[in-house]
Amino acid sequence: MESAHRTFSIEISALQALDSRLDDSFNRAVAIILGCEGRVIVTGIGKSGHVAKKIAATLASTGTPSFFMHGVEAIHGDLGMLTHHDVVMAISYSGAAPELLTVLTAAKRIGIPLIAITGNEQSELAANADLHLNVHVRQEACPLNLAPTASTTATLVLGDALAVACLEARNFSAEDFALSHPGGALGRRLLTHVSDVMRVGDALPIVHPNAALPEVLDEMSRKGMGMTIVVDDNRRPIGIFTDGDLRRLIVRHGDIRPLTVSEGMSRNPKSVAPNAMAVEAATLMDASRLTQLLVVDPAGALVGALHMHDLLAAKVI
Repeated sequence: MESAHRTFSIEISALQALDSRLDDSFNRAVAIILGCEGRVIVTGIGKSGHVAKKIAATLASTGTPSFFMHGVEAIHGDLGMLTHHDVVMAISYSGAAPELLTVLTAAKRIGIPLIAITGNEQSELAANADLHLNVHVRQEACPLNLAPTASTTATLVLGDALAVACLEARNFSAEDFALSHPGGALGRRLLTHVSDVMRVGDALPIVHPNAALPEVLDEMSRKGMGMTIVVDDNRRPIGIFTDGDLRRLIVRHGDIRPLTVSEGMSRNPKSVAPNAMAVEAATLMDASRLTQLLVVDPAGALVGALHMHDLLAAKVI
């Protein structure tokens, strides 16, 4: 436990020192990234390479086209990925990795900016880069002061800070985020509309207000939504008849066969627009303790219906 506290203390101190050192170089780095018409290519080797890969992934998922290029692979052909519209971000704590110095030379030959992130502002990489960001730490958390620990944490957080600053400058929204994460739970929540999951056409249980209850129950049973929608001659919903309404009607009348649906339906049913987000419909259903929800167009005409099971099946909730 003592070792863990020591590690936390050293790395937190490193981040605090980095925070206090931030200057206009950070703003200039953000400006270079925002002005990039191509991709931000993040490169590194060793532990710095692992951090570079994470920074590239964070940039790419938050609105800045980016990818990782391994420093060794770069000097064996991958430099061909660079274009005149790109920006290179080279990460090397020592600032002396020969592979990255070769990348630096290539970037200068192509004429594209290179942002160096190192822990040594006197290094060759720092001195010859277009812009240098200093992530020097007083000590590593490693008791031998050898394994990159505090330094990789500082570099990773600096990369996050750059990505977030660019995200905010671009007014990057949750919907934008979802576009690059369509396969995940967040993407489903932010990209799925009511129209994508609602039931339509013959799948909808529909009756008119003068329908006899035996007819209504048959419609409910065949369509399997636990309710039927009561519409007027213009297909506008005027009520909904659910399993709960059926039970209450039996308690009041006993024999319900002579009754029509209008005598037991719930009036003014809640509804949602087809272009609403499915998660909004789920929130409304949860707040109103509903299992079903109607979907209507701007004129108030019925276009579909949702069951909570539909949202569960779509993994929206």
